[in-house]
Amino acid sequence: MTRWDEEIDLLVVGTGAAAMSAAIAAADEGLEVVVVEGSDKWGGSTAMSGGGCWLPTHPAMHEMGIEDSPQKVLTYLDACVGTPEVVGPASSKARREAFVVTAPLVYSWLKGHGMVWKPAKAYPDYYPDLPGGIAGGRTVEPAPFNTRKLGDWWDHARNELPPIALYAGDTYLIARAWSTFSGMLGGARMVFRNLGGLVTGKRLSGLGMSLAARLMWIARHDQGVEIRLSTPLTDLVVEDGAVVGAVIAGPDGERLVRTRKGVHLGAGGFDHNSDWRAKYQGLDVEASSGNPANVGTAIDIAMRHGAEVALMDDAWWGPSVAPTSSSGPIFIVSERSMPFSMVVDQEGSRYVNESTSYVDFGHAMQERGLSRTNFSWMVLDVRHRRRYLNNAFLMGAKTYFKEGVAVKADTLEELAELMEVDKRTFKATVQRFNGFARKGVDEDFGRGHDAYDNYYGDPTHKPNPNLGEIAHGPFVAVKIVLGDLGTKGGILTDEHARALDTNGKVIDGLYAAGNCSASVMGRTYPGAGSTLGPALVFGYLAGKHAASRP
Repeated sequence: MTRWDEEIDLLVVGTGAAAMSAAIAAADEGLEVVVVEGSDKWGGSTAMSGGGCWLPTHPAMHEMGIEDSPQKVLTYLDACVGTPEVVGPASSKARREAFVVTAPLVYSWLKGHGMVWKPAKAYPDYYPDLPGGIAGGRTVEPAPFNTRKLGDWWDHARNELPPIALYAGDTYLIARAWSTFSGMLGGARMVFRNLGGLVTGKRLSGLGMSLAARLMWIARHDQGVEIRLSTPLTDLVVEDGAVVGAVIAGPDGERLVRTRKGVHLGAGGFDHNSDWRAKYQGLDVEASSGNPANVGTAIDIAMRHGAEVALMDDAWWGPSVAPTSSSGPIFIVSERSMPFSMVVDQEGSRYVNESTSYVDFGHAMQERGLSRTNFSWMVLDVRHRRRYLNNAFLMGAKTYFKEGVAVKADTLEELAELMEVDKRTFKATVQRFNGFARKGVDEDFGRGHDAYDNYYGDPTHKPNPNLGEIAHGPFVAVKIVLGDLGTKGGILTDEHARALDTNGKVIDGLYAAGNCSASVMGRTYPGAGSTLGPALVFGYLAGKHAASRP
């Protein structure tokens, strides 16, 4: 007989969106829930994110006059993710349908719990021209949250980002705040929003921290869910093929916890597990922007008990400015879409639409043989530096130039020498690119051809908001490496977020969602928030299903 130290209904592992969604949903059903976090900081990858959630067909779309439907979304997923038969069981028909049907319910459910949503009306799907794609409205984000309400608990938050009242939807405007009128207005609204918080004694946090903080407030304050930090999961207890408990480690040593309804894993991916990154992806972890506490422990424990995994070779890829001795990698989005910039490989040739979605950019880098050691260069005309915000240089331009992450020259010939690329190839690339910029059509890679590309461009620049000549010095080139926002492979689950074993059968009592599960989005990124949207949805489904278990 197992001697249990305590008995509860549901044990939730992790404190990001997937975990807290499951905890809140289960607590709604009257379950006794305990949440454990392996690190000493709560919030997970969610707190480090932009906070956007892709929740298609949410009710506010109709209010904005945007037409959407479940069938339209499924058509779009078939077009951009690929058919389930091709992508594999992580993106099965049943899982896609469960996500699409449940997404608007989760929007309304959290709104009922006090979540204040702001629809990102202008933010298009990442493939808006594909069947079922639309030019904006499916992404929502939480309003800035007053973290003073959390009291001393705020001291334990994973607040890697500065606590400012910022919407992810503000960033494309702020990036051009001193070059366009709309950008200036966007920047002014953000400034006044923060000033308003200060004068009223609030400490407003936006982006992913506002989502993590609101979920924590709902669970801990409104529902009384117990949250234990520095309490890692060390094992599962399985009897007759079903998970009936878990072993957790805390300040007082290991404890055996009996779980009447199951265990939900929402503990993130394996972003900073160097052995696994090398084994599954052939990479180190140097350029990952993911949560440093994510080392794949929950995935490993589930695998030891027969759980199947999928998509372990993939991640939420994207180009990043190479790390330096004083700063980590800087994930770049708007910077590569603005005019007067282009990206070349070590031969001096372009190989990708610089404005494409970050996952596609990362896949293009891999196909080109460019990893975290075989880097690229983002080349900037002086007008790019003067007109647009480049987040990387906010971290300290002097260090970049000192350590060779950035080089600067008055002429393109001199720049090519510093970049150590072939001068003739580079010159020909620049000339061809400049011809496209003058015509407004990128004949090689189609940069600036759709609403997503244009979203991060400069609408005042003609004839193409994403294309500007590389012609005026001094020129700067910045070293770009393959980065990521976290891994996207993990435990294979069904439409109820139940873990599946290597024979495709359900492991009773074990659930998983978020980045420790294999993504329903397969190997692509349909729209902003395609990590957090499914994390909330499948966490919710896990909590509800666990409550229904006998």
